[in-house]
Amino acid sequence: MSRRIAATLVLAAALLCSQACSGGSDDGSASSGSNTFEFWSFTGINQKADVDRYTKAHPETNIKLTEVGSTSETAQALTAALAGGKVPDLVLIQGDDLPKFMSSVDNFVDLNTLGADKMKGDYLDWVISQSTAKDGKIIGIPTDVGGLAVAYRTDLFKAAGLPTDRDEVSKLWPTWDAFIGVGQRYVQATGKAFLDNAPTSVYFQAINQGNERYYNNADHKASYKTNPQVKTAFDVTLKAIAANISAKQGSFSSGWTAGMSKGDFAVVSAPSWMLGSIRTNAPGTAGKWDVAAIPGDAGNWGGSFLAIPKRAKNPKAAWKYITETQSPAGQLDHFLLTGALPTTPSVYADPKLVAQTDPFFSGAPIGKIYTDSVTRLKPFYIGPEDGTIGTEFLNLLTSVEQGKVPPDKAWSTAMTNVEKAIRG
Repeated sequence: MSRRIAATLVLAAALLCSQACSGGSDDGSASSGSNTFEFWSFTGINQKADVDRYTKAHPETNIKLTEVGSTSETAQALTAALAGGKVPDLVLIQGDDLPKFMSSVDNFVDLNTLGADKMKGDYLDWVISQSTAKDGKIIGIPTDVGGLAVAYRTDLFKAAGLPTDRDEVSKLWPTWDAFIGVGQRYVQATGKAFLDNAPTSVYFQAINQGNERYYNNADHKASYKTNPQVKTAFDVTLKAIAANISAKQGSFSSGWTAGMSKGDFAVVSAPSWMLGSIRTNAPGTAGKWDVAAIPGDAGNWGGSFLAIPKRAKNPKAAWKYITETQSPAGQLDHFLLTGALPTTPSVYADPKLVAQTDPFFSGAPIGKIYTDSVTRLKPFYIGPEDGTIGTEFLNLLTSVEQGKVPPDKAWSTAMTNVEKAIRG
């Protein structure tokens, strides 16, 4: 058992004990009424703001929010809870972690019984299909998709003698090789790092731009060893690492947050939801950022689902939260407030979305940028171990970037690590 998994199970046990041992709602004693429900989310997305906004509109509602940890830690805590512990009434599951729960759909409420059958047509087909079982049961309602783009510091680009206009910047890097070349120009001109880190800002973008990722679309068998798109994304990341253009600051780490404010790097690959992280972590840089096209082609990073475990004590209150916040109107409002891209295509032509610009990002037309990315992508099958496989690739590439694994051993080591992780 890895240290990370062991630590997560300890966290899950602590969660279960802190709720059940303190008179949790298994017997209904903790519930102050049908408007009270427990909500598990992951960190880094400011879920509290959404909850506060909802409870302000519905003061009779009491939402007990727990931000469990990272996306994978939240999924692991949920797995432990489903195995016999106390479950929340509502849980947010990141898209790459969803397939493992789709293998046991009976652990969740079939949302069709609450009305999902009447609203499933509101969502992008390729997204709602991820939470729909073969027998038609729906266990999750999609909250957002990411789209792909690049956030960059216009002031730092200007100091490096690079263009600052978003259209001109987009033309600088039609490919990932060109992107790396721009990074080398920046480093040569400034002596500073170009991007935050290569594993997330290069690999995790490039791997999400193909028409197949870790599983074959036709037979749904694992293909990460043989899919040339995986190897290409892996190799271009090694090339970015070798070019020494990275600040080597892992996404969402304390160094990453501090470096964003201090200008330690000029570029961050940014799906729509990442814009909120930049605003939160570097408020003093307002107006110094802009958003350009991603190298390569369209794609998506991110997206989550709200689900209700079968043993939830207040499923109706949780469902009311879902239906209001994840309706087309609710997702549009959320986009206008946070920039998180809706999964409801009916709002993509809404004048409010199309005209949405962001003053923090130099007036970038974020509605158009991100919907263009999502509507052009090629959906691929996401398998049951997709999240595990992706995590192992990212961890290995991070080890290479930090000098802990030689580049010439990277691919073989990644294959070994992935196989061990899948076997558990």
